[in-house]
Amino acid sequence: MNLTEQIITIGMVVLGTAITRFLPFLIFPAGKETPKYIRYLGNVLPPAVFGMLVIYCLKDVSIFAGSRGVPELLAIALVIGLHLWKRQMLLSIAGGTIFYMALVQFIF
Repeated sequence: MNLTEQIITIGMVVLGTAITRFLPFLIFPAGKETPKYIRYLGNVLPPAVFGMLVIYCLKDVSIFAGSRGVPELLAIALVIGLHLWKRQMLLSIAGGTIFYMALVQFIF
């Protein structure tokens, strides 16, 4: 890429980012009620995204080879336990990730 193409690319990225940040405030102003389908999506999309992430993370785990998914199951159990105990998503995710990485680096 030459300098002109780099500047155009950066400009397009900045424009795209600005549009995605400001467009919701233009479409749904503060004084106007949020449509039902947007509220519905706000309620169902976060659990759906987490479900997809769990499936994506476990898609290559084979129960017939290697450690047979033991580190993954232990990390999932820790995440569930931490979440039920503290109800803090960041703690649950970070704790499970650190625990999983320690398991695969030092034990399995």
